Amino acid sequence: MELIPVIFLCMPAFLSGCFLSYIFLRHFYNKKTRAEYENLICRLDRVLGGTLLETDYNESLNSALNERFNRLAYIFKNREEKAAKERDAIKSLVSGISHQVKTPLTNILLYTGLLSEKDLNSETRVLADKIQKQAGKLDFFIKELVKSSYTLQEMVILHPAMTELEDIINISCQEAEPLALKKKICINSEISPGLCYADKKWTIEALANILENAIKYSPANSIIKVKTTEYDSFLCVSVKDQGTGIREEEQGLVFQQFYRSETVNKEPGFGIGLYLVREILSKQGGYARIKSIYGKGTTVEIYLSRYQA
Repeated sequence: MELIPVIFLCMPAFLSGCFLSYIFLRHFYNKKTRAEYENLICRLDRVLGGTLLETDYNESLNSALNERFNRLAYIFKNREEKAAKERDAIKSLVSGISHQVKTPLTNILLYTGLLSEKDLNSETRVLADKIQKQAGKLDFFIKELVKSSYTLQEMVILHPAMTELEDIINISCQEAEPLALKKKICINSEISPGLCYADKKWTIEALANILENAIKYSPANSIIKVKTTEYDSFLCVSVKDQGTGIREEEQGLVFQQFYRSETVNKEPGFGIGLYLVREILSKQGGYARIKSIYGKGTTVEIYLSRYQA
């Protein structure tokens, strides 16, 4: 009977000891588990970085994990190489087709233009005009197909370097000039010389897309102004038109792939141009933004870094 009070007296000390042991064991296993997870993350990072792990090929769990990580690394590497080869093949195919089609198409447009200047009877002139119109449509769709292939196959691979901004603007304006002449639109430029960090070829593509959009959505006999502004970290190129403008609620959507406003459905296009502009700029540390008043015109600004990344 005397043992019962003793047991009751020892019980708090026993329970305290059990609780402390539980706290200690929990802390120990938490620390051990955390260390194992950190080691696992470290190994995953090495594999993702392309480094194979050392494998002893024994029956331990670590060896089994390393062997499977290495297998995953081989699979990822093979798939990446295969994807790169397929991308290069598609890029070469699209480039080859567009090049092969471009020459005869340019000749058709040239010859029909020369033909339309001749003294033709009414029936022949109608036929010549139809040929020229259809050839123009084909030229447009070929260009849109090439733009689509760039975005869908992730072919926009840039090699930015310090480049003269004036050269980029001049070449872009030259590429857009034939389209402007058709609508008797004047492109006025106010350019200051300066170096920007950009891929020259792709930045010309981006700026030419913006100019083509400005011409497409502007009325005949209007003016498009191209202006450069210098900031601390960026050089800004703005393209201001007198076109239809963009509604405020749509200004954040126009850079999305395949987005086209209902207000411009009568104009040809697939909603690729501005999406491609954003992709090109973002991959070289730049960005674009739009200022527009619906019915009064649009200003598209592209910002190019002044410093090498």
